[in-house]
Amino acid sequence: MRRPPTITSPYTMPSGYRLSAATGIHKGDREYQQDQVGLFQHPRVQGCILGLVADGMGGRSGGRKASDQVMLTVKQLFERFDPYTDDAVATLKQMVSEAHMVIKLTAISSEQEPHSTMAAFLLNPGGDCHWAHTGDSRVYHFHGKRFMHRTSDHSYVQALIDRGELTEEQALTHPQSNILMGCLGTEADPPVDFHYIPKLRTGDILLACSDGLWHYFNNSELGSVLATLSAREASEFLIEKARSRARGVGDNLSLVVVKMEALKN
Repeated sequence: MRRPPTITSPYTMPSGYRLSAATGIHKGDREYQQDQVGLFQHPRVQGCILGLVADGMGGRSGGRKASDQVMLTVKQLFERFDPYTDDAVATLKQMVSEAHMVIKLTAISSEQEPHSTMAAFLLNPGGDCHWAHTGDSRVYHFHGKRFMHRTSDHSYVQALIDRGELTEEQALTHPQSNILMGCLGTEADPPVDFHYIPKLRTGDILLACSDGLWHYFNNSELGSVLATLSAREASEFLIEKARSRARGVGDNLSLVVVKMEALKN
């Protein structure tokens, strides 16, 4: 049964627009839920927001333990973060590093092999945005319907795409599309990529999601849905459409949507 998206009330940012946001999660056609999703408002600083998706792997309990550890670690570090004095990139690096270490320790104590992806974006009250990811959960940036940028998966098929041996469409049906080149909890340190948006503006939209969602949409479809519908409506629509396109074999799916909207007079 689908858990409905959670909504944050729109509020004015110091940079002159308001934020509207929603999260959504569904276990798909799997027996258990290993995704985790979070949208956190800073406890002390209005306009400082962190969105996070973690896709756990490692069996029924192992995968959920991993994504739970990511969520807990990131939330604790975000609450200690000072957007006026701390470096956002350094904080994101610390989130990745500590989550990775905690998951590895969990594996030792539980004799399991928990792993997790992580895709997170951090909005500062001044209107700039940093994001970080490891694995194949993604962060997208749209301006209205127009696709601006997204993360590049740390996966086997993405490596083939980068070498020109595979198209993105072919990658979706490749038999090894689920193989990751790195993520949290592995023996080696995870690959991590960062991105910086100097100034968000009215009409910008951020989406973080697991592969259980993005697998079923191209950039144009995502941009159209996100620009046309409210954050809540877009979250609900994308979940329902992904479920329909999965045809009974869908993975866990999760998403965070944040829209920068014009102030109403």
